[in-house]
Amino acid sequence: MTEVAETKSIVVERTMPHPPEKVWRALTTSALIAEWLMRNDFEPVVGHRFQFQATPVPGWSGITNCEVVEVDPPRRLAYRWGDGTESDSGLRTLVTWTLTPVAGGVLVRMEHSGFRPQDEGGYQGMGGGWPRIVGGLERVAGTLG
Repeated sequence: MTEVAETKSIVVERTMPHPPEKVWRALTTSALIAEWLMRNDFEPVVGHRFQFQATPVPGWSGITNCEVVEVDPPRRLAYRWGDGTESDSGLRTLVTWTLTPVAGGVLVRMEHSGFRPQDEGGYQGMGGGWPRIVGGLERVAGTLG
């Protein structure tokens, strides 16, 4: 029997005063994603491999390799975040977005899961960043007609 290392997740939930379809557009349109997250070549197609591109910093090229694993409009979107290669953050995690209609808008739940003990730096950094990023998603969704 092999022992499985414990992993951690970051969860951010926010009720947004927008229809789920607007938030879905902001989550799945490459140009809009670039406004609240990073430059990218995302397409909402299962199996599509894409990259997030940020400003490089020492020890990281600024490239995160990703792959879409679930698309269920306008309810769920999931993608692998990182493939563990040198061209990205070294992470092999999963980002899952769940949109649940509520009175007056939508409950947005973002879970970034699979942080291993060796990913603690990424876990700490992204734990602080995701609430701000989800706020950016809300702002961009609010600009959509």
